[in-house]
Amino acid sequence: MENLLEIQNLIKVFSSRRNRTTAVDQVSLSLPDASPITVAVVGESGSGKSTLANLILGFTKPTSGRIIYKGKDITHLRGKEKENYRREIQAVFQNPFDAYNPFYVIDHTFEQVFGHFQFDLTKDERRRLVEKNLEQVRLDPGQILGKYAYQMSGGQLQRIMIARALLLKPRLLIADEPVSMIDASLRVTVLDVMSRLKRQQKIAQLYITHDLSTALQISDQIIVMYKGCIVESGNAQEVIMSPAHPYTQLLISCIPVASTEEKWNEHLHIMESRSDSAQGCCFYDRCPKAAENCRFHKPEQTALSEEHYVSCFLI
Repeated sequence: MENLLEIQNLIKVFSSRRNRTTAVDQVSLSLPDASPITVAVVGESGSGKSTLANLILGFTKPTSGRIIYKGKDITHLRGKEKENYRREIQAVFQNPFDAYNPFYVIDHTFEQVFGHFQFDLTKDERRRLVEKNLEQVRLDPGQILGKYAYQMSGGQLQRIMIARALLLKPRLLIADEPVSMIDASLRVTVLDVMSRLKRQQKIAQLYITHDLSTALQISDQIIVMYKGCIVESGNAQEVIMSPAHPYTQLLISCIPVASTEEKWNEHLHIMESRSDSAQGCCFYDRCPKAAENCRFHKPEQTALSEEHYVSCFLI
């Protein structure tokens, strides 16, 4: 089966005179072409999730490794192929309020897309296309067009961003914490829109979040990252319901439980840093179960099932 997107041993190192940080460390993943899926990338702040998104979007260049789209390394794309990649890989970012110029009405957001990419459409056809895409994200064009961003809620602004991306008929939507700054009452609406786009328009999605609850709700597969490394991956239900890596177990233990009998574990019981773990497991320095072997050797990926993998010596 061919892949729409394939990432092979991707590494991104940020260096300065005093520090050297590996933000993405030997990351590999794939998104199938024939049957679009949603892959959630989860982890704490600083785990490398957003850096991974920026690498795929071409905002930053990898130190090593390959990002292959439809069989071609994106670093080799030129001219028309590069423009098509920009059209087909679209993003929705965390803060919807930062995406709009307060001096322009919402219409300007769509006009920018028409201005940057070739559209063989009349003015009326463009208007109808915008209205159609707004309706696809469950918005009434009459209540959106001609208005300013400050007149919209966060949920509306985020759905407008999705509608804007739909103008380009994307094959992959990268959503970086798209509901973290939206009221809880509106998160379900945005996530439902994303789910319907995958089913109805066959748009694959990379959903980046620290929220395991929404990751389970929307994703087919989950990748858990810590310090730039993938520590666990696989079928969303398996990873959340049967976590194998100590880090994943700690994350899941902090998910609030809707029960009067069970108390919410508010804090991750992660140990204070033991020492530099650059030689061994990325989680060695804070893992409550770490052995001496974890300090000096990186664990290989172990298959727990056909769709569940973990990188840990304790398995």
